[in-house]
Formats: sequence, structure tokens, C-alpha cells
Amino acid sequence: MGQNDPVSTEVAIVGAGAIGLCVGHLLARSGRSVTLIDPTPGRGAIWAAAGMLAPASEAHFGHEALVPLLSKAASRWPEFVAELGGTEDDLGFRETGCLVVGADAGDRDELARIERLQRTLGLEVEDLSRAELEALEPALAPHLRFGLRLPRDHQVDPRRVVARLLERLSQEGASLLEDSVVRVERGAALSLVLAGGSTLRAAQVVLCPGAHLEQLEGLDELALPFIRPVKGHVLRLAGPPLLTHTIRATVRGRSVYFVPRGDGSLVIGATTEERGFDTRVQAGEVHRLLDDARRVVPGVDELELVEVSVGLRPGSPDDAPTLAAFDEHRVVVALGHHRNGVLLAPLSAEVVVALLDGRDHPDLKLYLDSHQR
Repeated sequence: MGQNDPVSTEVAIVGAGAIGLCVGHLLARSGRSVTLIDPTPGRGAIWAAAGMLAPASEAHFGHEALVPLLSKAASRWPEFVAELGGTEDDLGFRETGCLVVGADAGDRDELARIERLQRTLGLEVEDLSRAELEALEPALAPHLRFGLRLPRDHQVDPRRVVARLLERLSQEGASLLEDSVVRVERGAALSLVLAGGSTLRAAQVVLCPGAHLEQLEGLDELALPFIRPVKGHVLRLAGPPLLTHTIRATVRGRSVYFVPRGDGSLVIGATTEERGFDTRVQAGEVHRLLDDARRVVPGVDELELVEVSVGLRPGSPDDAPTLAAFDEHRVVVALGHHRNGVLLAPLSAEVVVALLDGRDHPDLKLYLDSHQR
């Protein structure tokens, strides 16, 4: 691409994270000319994500309106895996459920409050005794006396999904620009000014830049929600397999999760930090995660720490996602997916494509209702 030569595409997608990759796949598969723009495709929040598909364990006080949307999105995943030609082995999709435990009396009281909320919302929850916990996961610490099983909370390996989507996009003829969009110009034609000095013209634009929305110029008239980066540390460990279920625990009021992979590796996370665009790995946060983790699964002490990563989740003011069309459907936004970007990606992509086409989608209402309080 020449420095000053505009290049045209039917649909330009700003951001090649979970949402952008899924949107690009759906559009390119239908034969449209698609260009995705991202300085590090597939290496944003999705690269750090653990991949929990967790509508029940993400049901929190104050976020009850999100639950119908998360539940619907979770039900979409088996079909999406099949569409990608995936299996448990190659995409890490595992329908093993999730166990929730609390480390001490205060944590167990909080667990009981969450259980009552989940049952009120109609989610499937099973009580587990100490004997049942031990039978399911012998590696859990003996002081964990009871817990919950959430049979419909599953997992997928986001990095394997990214690899498959990039492969499909290449096969489907989509273009990928490793660059950043600095400004969107909305005149008779839509133009994207890139950091590298080029301009890309498009008939339609999808904006799904994750936590970086505020860095784009030219969008003030759209009155979009403020999107902030929410930092999270994630650890990856290797060694003999310790767990078969995803585990979510509360330790002294703090959350920690464990996601076992099919290859025996273990993902542990994730902190929630309001530190702007700080992506430094901080020793204190790593220590805290490991200390909390060993109180729940003592065997982590024997594993090898092979990676520490930091992701920036895109958080909205109410932590609910926004999908909307502007400018006679020339501009569509998919913003603020926060902790649920992987879970929501296939469903969000379907709704985005409907918005681009000016069609109704029955699940758009779930996104609108997720903002109600």
C-alpha cells in the first residue's frame, strides 16, 4: 500500500480481537470484501484470556441484567466450535462444568449469597459436600468443606480459537493490516487514517477496538460509551495434571480461578486492576495470585511457572456491552465486552452482521436489556 494511495474495501473492521475476528470470519465467509486493522492481531485481551464460558459464575450482584445475554451466548458455543471444524483437542472446548469454593468462613458466607442469587436467576446450581468435592477434585485443599457445581459453565482455549480464525480468514480471502487507526473520517465516504500514513476507504466500518476506543479520533458525534482498560494478570503453569474442572474460588474476599487445559497445563488468574494502559507485570500481583492459588490447590507449588501475561479488558461504565449502528448502518460498534469477550464473541458477531445489513436480530434486545439496572 502506497503512502497516499487510498485502498477500498467493502467492510473495514477496526480491531482483530475476539469480536473482530469473529465478525470478519462471518463476513468473509459470505463473500464480502473484508479488511481487519490491528497492530497485533489476536494478541490483545483474547491472548491473555483464560477462555471461561461462564454465564453462571459471572452472575454478580448489580449485574443481574447481563445473565440472559451470557446464557444465550454460552448456548451458541457448541455450534460455533462445530462451524470452525473444532474438537476438544484442537480448540480446547471442554464441557466439564465449573466448581466454586470458598477458603474460609467469610468466603463461604459470600458463596452462599451468590448461590441464592444464581438460583433466583434460574441458573443451574448443585450443592457439593466435602466428600463430593474430594471425589471430583482430589487436589483441592482439605479445609474446603463444601462448594457448588455449575454444570453449564464450560471453557475453550482462546489462543487456539485465534489461530483457527486467522487461518479461516486467510482461506476466505480477508485482508489483515498490522497497523493502527488514528482517525475515522465520516464524509460521503468512510475513510480510516492509519498510523502508518495510509488511508483506507470503506463502504462500512465495524468498530471493535477493545480498550482502545478513546484513542480514535472522529467519533465524538456518535456519543459512544466511555470504554476504559481494566488490567488483569494471568499465570500459565505446566506439570502433572492437577484438575479436571474449572475452579473459581474466593480467598479472603479475593477471586482466583483455575482453568485446566487438555495438555495438563493450568491457567490461573485474574486480577482486576484500574491502572489505565499499564501493561507491566507486577511482582506483587503475581505473588498474590500464587498465594491465593496455593490455599485452594496446594499442588500448584510443584508446577513450573511458564508464563505471566497481562491483558486489558474493555470495561464500560456499567460493565455491559454495547452493539449499535450509526450513520444509516455505515458504522457499527461492538464495545465494552469486559470479562466476557470470548463468551460473547460468536453471538456478538452475528448481531453485528445483522446491523450492517440493516436487519433485525432477535438477540439484539438482550444487549439492550443488559444495561438495565
